[in-house]
Amino acid sequence: MFLHLGNSKVISGNSVIAILNIEDPISNDLQEIMENAALERKLINISKNDKKKALVICDEGVYLSPISSTTLYKRSIHHQKEV
Repeated sequence: MFLHLGNSKVISGNSVIAILNIEDPISNDLQEIMENAALERKLINISKNDKKKALVICDEGVYLSPISSTTLYKRSIHHQKEV
């Protein structure tokens, strides 16, 4: 299964650990996850100029997506049912 995160970025759905909603104000825990990922050079912002709506934690990195966490979750569930 593959998951489209937005802005032409597609990842393996099998590598997804968590899909989290990020809205202002961002919780301290999510802020710490993003800071640690940035320090490890694993934070990937695919939102470009779009508002960041979801944080997708994967085996290979942490993605900031312009697509809502609800939509990403529904996409991942939809693909799991097809398999």
